[in-house]
Amino acid sequence: MPRGEATIGHVMAQIAMVMNLDKCIGCHTCSVTCKQTWTNRPGVEYAWFNNVETKPGVGYPRRYEDQERWKGGWTLDAKGRLVLRSGGRAERLLSLFANPDLPGIEDYYEPVTYDYDNLVSAPAGPDAPVARPRSALTGEPTAITWGANWEDGLGGAPEHAGGDPNLTGEWAERVRFEFEQTFLFHLPRLCEHCLNPACVSACPSGAMYKRVEDGIVLVDQNRCRGWRMCVTACPYKKVYVNHATGKAEKCTFCFPRIEAGLPTVCSETCVGRLRYLGLLLYDADRVGEAAATPDERDLLEAQRGVFLDPHDPEVRAAARESGIPEDWLDAARRSPVYDLVSRYKVALPLHPEYRTLPMVWYVPPLSPILDAVSGAGGDQDDPDHVFAAVTRLRIPLDYLANLFTAGDTDIVAGVLMKLTALRSYMRARSLGEAGDEAVLKAVGLTAREGEDLHRLLAVAKYRERYVVPAAHQEDAAALTALENRCPVESSGDPGSAGGRRVMLGIPTQRHRPPDASTGEHA
Repeated sequence: MPRGEATIGHVMAQIAMVMNLDKCIGCHTCSVTCKQTWTNRPGVEYAWFNNVETKPGVGYPRRYEDQERWKGGWTLDAKGRLVLRSGGRAERLLSLFANPDLPGIEDYYEPVTYDYDNLVSAPAGPDAPVARPRSALTGEPTAITWGANWEDGLGGAPEHAGGDPNLTGEWAERVRFEFEQTFLFHLPRLCEHCLNPACVSACPSGAMYKRVEDGIVLVDQNRCRGWRMCVTACPYKKVYVNHATGKAEKCTFCFPRIEAGLPTVCSETCVGRLRYLGLLLYDADRVGEAAATPDERDLLEAQRGVFLDPHDPEVRAAARESGIPEDWLDAARRSPVYDLVSRYKVALPLHPEYRTLPMVWYVPPLSPILDAVSGAGGDQDDPDHVFAAVTRLRIPLDYLANLFTAGDTDIVAGVLMKLTALRSYMRARSLGEAGDEAVLKAVGLTAREGEDLHRLLAVAKYRERYVVPAAHQEDAAALTALENRCPVESSGDPGSAGGRRVMLGIPTQRHRPPDASTGEHA
């Protein structure tokens, strides 16, 4: 980004993700492969490092977005300083042994297995044997009453989706959950690996940390004491407690794959090819200032202002001084995440008002625009009619704004208009027509930029969607320090069935966000 006369501070690199929600079909392949890789073991049966939610819906765990209840993320005190919503250091220490702001198993769901032995061991009789559900936690018979995506495809939405914390304001009263009037889309979620992670600042033992080299947030299992302050502090509720070990676990962003230059498992297996991985350069000295932006609706642009233009010679020079390797700078220049977040500005963060500066961003879903034009009696070939219809789409702008822009509908409308103009232009091109470049110009795109953005969003190849620089060999000693450093583990001996320990390296360099009580970086 153009820096003007501003001085570039300490440049750091972050692996980030963008998801195009227009492409998500809710197949849960990403969730299942993540489950098989990271939480397929005792103690975390209920945990999904990656899950896919149906919106509108209360989410997983239930109503995790209700920060008045769960006290997650950051807020500003009377002097405009960042403080954890869960309280300062003294307040958290006083409640160290009795933290009331934690979701219970009923907010997640009680994991079950089935009495499969009964199918083969039941005595002969007139009735067919069944495999009844049993709790994976207690082993006792149980009933299945909730799940990680109980409202999948709006199943049960009339009873539950009205509790979605994003359905606020007078517009929400007009939302109906009847089939012919409803709206839905799928929202994949994982740890946001935030620039200003509340979980890291809340951890009393310093077990939670943010890696210096790539920004991935991890848990040092040897330092974790199970205080669970990180669970409360995370506003996305993406930190879990392993009930077998009593320690915190979370999405690792598949860092062993990242270190090898490979995409995360959820990205690799995504059926819709909706995920993008890339490197972002940012000014670490401006993170606290951006997170403390007074007006919540200005947080989006404040966070974008922290990101640095990898094509700027001054930025590259400052990055080299900060020790970022040349091949990482090249990866930053080719990053699809930078293009979607900062160049074309079609990707938005999830709940920027939490002030954690999340690093998993989303291209909002675009409802069937031509249906809205026709329904209003407009001309589908008239750009003015098409742009006007954006405000009348089936998915309400207010709802998307509550998710991605702290309630600013103008920003969401601008993104949807850009996507609409792109769709209109490329539709004409695919039909052999010239395409109206004036439509693109109206949303700030040239014909070349429109074609590049279309290729990135629609037909990008593997190497264009995932630009992940490999770790450097000179860092191998830190990256492969296996002994006594594992990000996830379970009870039992290493390698034992049902109790295997995933021995993976964690670098010792750590980057901590501002302390909750002082606002200063550690």
